[in-house]
This record gives sequence, structure tokens and C-alpha cells, in this order.
Amino acid sequence: MSKELAQILMVEDEPSIAELLRFTMQGAGFATTIATDVAQARKFIAEALPHVVLLDWMLPDSSGLVLLSELRRDPRTAALPVIMLTAKGMEEDKVKGLNEGADDYVTKPFSPKELVARVQALLRRKTPEIGSQVLRYRDIGIDVERREVSVGGRPVTLDQAEFKLLRYLVAHPERIFSRAQLLDKVWGDHTFIEERTVDVHIMRLRKSLGDLAHYVQTVRGMGYKLSGEQ
Repeated sequence: MSKELAQILMVEDEPSIAELLRFTMQGAGFATTIATDVAQARKFIAEALPHVVLLDWMLPDSSGLVLLSELRRDPRTAALPVIMLTAKGMEEDKVKGLNEGADDYVTKPFSPKELVARVQALLRRKTPEIGSQVLRYRDIGIDVERREVSVGGRPVTLDQAEFKLLRYLVAHPERIFSRAQLLDKVWGDHTFIEERTVDVHIMRLRKSLGDLAHYVQTVRGMGYKLSGEQ
């Protein structure tokens, strides 16, 4: 089973910097898309949410801060991880970017290794189901890199849908997710399948978990959560 790559959208209009970003991110194992202006970035984000946006401040058709402000106002993108990447290095510029909702701020010229480290740290913090190599909750362990799952010390084989569902729940234990939220977060926010499909995958996942099936709990009228508490 192939590893799922984190999707990085890079909004950068300078060709040499865009190519350096692509080379750096792909070398670190990320899938990359480049937008050269705000309009193109909007189009890509409308089509599918990336896992991280590297956003230049100065763009030909608008400011990166304008796009950042739009992202933070839209519930669909409000939590989208964004790193501002810009030549503006003054303290007041950094404060302004962070106050607009940037998760991090990197000034040009940048160290490729540092940028990769910041992206990886942001993924671990904001989307641990993607950014972490190993996930664990009580007696459930997941090696994300190898796509291996252990339950109570024994290996368990899951299909792709079950694996992605369990990975997301283990990354966010004790939190309640509606069927719609699970569809968005696990299968993608532009996936058009019925919400009751989630119930089918939950049922299959519980069967695969065997003695720990009770960890995947139904919260009446709200959705599902992963919890070892009875």
C-alpha cells in the first residue's frame, strides 16, 4: 500500500523561488502544487484542500495577507495550516502576518532544511494523522510510514478506508466527529458519498478491532469518537 503524501500548496510568483520550493518539498517527500497568484491559489483551494499552504506576501494580483484573511473567515479553510514566506523581515511585518492568522513565518532567503522542519512541525501539530510517523492510543498502535496497525500487541490488517478512519480517530482521541466531518477529514472535503457510508466503515472497523471494538463509540445524535473509557 503506497504512502499518502502530504499536499503542499506553494503560492509564489518568482519562478526561481517556486522551483526551489518545489525541489525542496518534493525532496522531503511532499506532493506539491504551485500557484503564481492569489486567483490561482483560490482556484486550487476550491478544488481540494492542501495540508499546508506556503504563502508569499507580495503577489502580482493581490497581497498574500488578503488571501490569508479570506481563508481564516471561511469555515472550510479556517484551520488550514499556513506559513507566510516573504522577504518582509521587519518585526512589525511578522506580527501583522501572525495576527492575520498565519501559523508560522519564514523570511527570504530561507534555509531549505529549516523550512522543511517547520512544515513537518506544523503538520505534527495541526494534522497529526499526516505529520506523525507513529500514532498510539492505549492498546492501538499505528506505524503511519509502513501502514501497519497493532491492536493489543497483535498485527491487524485493515483496508484503505478502515486505515484512514482509524488513523484519524487515533490522532484525535476523545473528540466527537459527525459523519459529515469524518467524510471531509478522512475521505476529502469534495467527496460526494452518503453519510451513512461512514456507518458501514465504522462497523467494519469495529469488527477488525476485535476485543477493542468498544473503543469506537457512537455518541447518540452527534457522531463517533475514539475512547477507551466505558
